[in-house]
Amino acid sequence: MWNNHSMQTVTDCCAPLTEEPLGAADATQLAEWFGVLSDPTRLRLLSLIAAAGEACAACDLVEPLGVSQPTVSHHLKVLREAGLVESEKRGRWVYYRPVPDRLDVLGRALGS
Repeated sequence: MWNNHSMQTVTDCCAPLTEEPLGAADATQLAEWFGVLSDPTRLRLLSLIAAAGEACAACDLVEPLGVSQPTVSHHLKVLREAGLVESEKRGRWVYYRPVPDRLDVLGRALGS
């Protein structure tokens, strides 16, 4: 079973930034998500996972990033806690997949 450890819920956040000003709550939520993605390693991790549909932390993500397994695990934890990825343990491996609704909210906010 996929686990989303985030306490936030996905909503129809906001209109694109170019169409109307953000309210305080929407700005706070978007800033948190974009803040998580402001780290290049986390942005690359999310990109790798999203492009593949799902990925095994130890199997698929360490080599392409060129960082250690503990570093990958730390960044995946941050992405998971922000609700941008979900995880599923299969045997001794943990697999991650993006949360499409969250990515859609971020894209809509940017007007894409």
